[in-house]
Amino acid sequence: MRRIVWDTCKVFVLFTVCTLLFYFGLQTMHAEYEDYHRYDPPEGPAVKVFNEDQSFIDRLNLFFRLGE
Repeated sequence: MRRIVWDTCKVFVLFTVCTLLFYFGLQTMHAEYEDYHRYDPPEGPAVKVFNEDQSFIDRLNLFFRLGE
């Protein structure tokens, strides 16, 4: 009986330690990526993807052709 209680305590402590390690690992990852700005304007020689000086007819043609 004493052996079963000791083994149960070891498993409980191991489970608690692993759970805390996982929790604080997630906290660390969250803190790392919380200040990561994905939508900052690009720096350097960036190329504009969409040309905004299209006429209405060109946009309508693109709409019908691609089904936007």
